[in-house]
Order: sequence, then structure tokens, then C-alpha cells
Amino acid sequence: MPSASEPNDVSREQIIWQVVCSIPPGYVASYSQVAELAGFKGLARFVGRAMGQLPEGSDVPWHRVLKQDGRIAFPPESNRFYYQSRLLTEEGVLVKKGRVPMARFRWQP
Repeated sequence: MPSASEPNDVSREQIIWQVVCSIPPGYVASYSQVAELAGFKGLARFVGRAMGQLPEGSDVPWHRVLKQDGRIAFPPESNRFYYQSRLLTEEGVLVKKGRVPMARFRWQP
């Protein structure tokens, strides 16, 4: 069995980032959906932490990951809240009062 230090090993964070990278523009997924697709069912909070650990300048589309009910996870009125809302809107995702209608925009791989 390979050791955790071998370069071919992929971290749980990297697996999550790969799933997030597969969400196409104009669609979103919930933290719990990303966790399940990554093989980490029930670890939605871990997905949130992994998103917070993205390296500066990363091209992982973190903004496409939302709470289960479609809400943006950042506090309303915060710069990050507005930034995520803007990025989603630029992709054609409807954001109204900090929430995306998941029935319409949820990614179904």
C-alpha cells in the first residue's frame, strides 16, 4: 500500500476540488452534494473547510457551491457574499436575496 507521502496520492481536499471543477458554468451544487459526489457522504462541513483552503489565485469555481437550500454561505452584506453573488449572476445563475433556486440551477451529473 502506498504511503501518504508519495506524490501520486491525492488528498481529500483535492478530490473535492476536482468535483467542484466539474460543475459547469451556470449551475451550482450544495456542500452536501459535493461531499457525496466526492465519496464523502455526510461531510458537507468538510467540503466547506476544503473550499476555504483553496490556494490564492486558484481557478476552482468555489462560487458554484452553496448551502443545501441554495443560500450563499457568507454573511449577507459581506464583501464575499456580494462577490459570490456577482460571479454566479455573471454565469446566468439567478440569485435573489442571497438564494439560488436549486430546482432550476442544481447541477445533476
